[in-house]
Amino acid sequence: MRTLKRGAILLFILANLYAILCGGLYFFQERMLFHPEQLPKDFVFEFDTPFEEVYREGKDGVQLHGLHFTVSNPKGVLLYFHGNAGSVRRWGDITQFFTQKGYAVIVMDYRNYGKSDVHPDQELNREQALYDDSEVWYAFAKANYPESQIHVYGRSLGTTFASYVASKNNPKNLTLETPFYSIEDEAKSRFKWLPVSRLLKYRMPTYQYVDDVSCPVTVFHGTEDDVVAYENGQKLFGKITTSSKEFITISKGGHNNLVTFKEYTDTIDRALNKE
Repeated sequence: MRTLKRGAILLFILANLYAILCGGLYFFQERMLFHPEQLPKDFVFEFDTPFEEVYREGKDGVQLHGLHFTVSNPKGVLLYFHGNAGSVRRWGDITQFFTQKGYAVIVMDYRNYGKSDVHPDQELNREQALYDDSEVWYAFAKANYPESQIHVYGRSLGTTFASYVASKNNPKNLTLETPFYSIEDEAKSRFKWLPVSRLLKYRMPTYQYVDDVSCPVTVFHGTEDDVVAYENGQKLFGKITTSSKEFITISKGGHNNLVTFKEYTDTIDRALNKE
């Protein structure tokens, strides 16, 4: 009898622990996924390349903020969708790699990042809003440059939005750095014992969008990526159906340092020249 009672207590503890883990994933997934740096509206940016601050209005009225770096006689423009941490204060510096190559750059902050606002309605479908926002920025690029000169570039989290706009439009090419197959796929690999499909508010099925992309696609992924496994990048690449696609392996490359490898610097020009 005492053994049965102990077993029931253990089962009760395990059930409660499981419920706590499920609740933690459901209620804190935004904190796990998004790591924004918020900036005051009067924050002053300093960069070596000439730039302008750009404000656009989202479909739901939210004010979105980005930076437009200009160069003389640009080779084209990179519409750059950044990763899940920081703001354009940092990402503006990172994109100077491309302005030095002669490209104009448009890099924007997602809602609730940097100087971009967040919708006050907490029940808003934020994932769809992010897709809508990406279209707003593509429209801005298209209003300032011929579509044939738009290079869509996505890094990490931004690879979903980059793939989405490329699937809905006709840019010159699409470049994906350290992409993932889907957020659901990533979550399942980390929380194997939880009913992930029922708990997630965000899906971000990059694999669905790349399947509809018709322009040339280049994927860069490091073999030592400890955020998005190299195998997941390969899995995504397998879903790309466009006739012009290339997967570039960065041996020993991690998640945030591919630009320091010769394999990247030797091939990025080729990727951006594809049409």
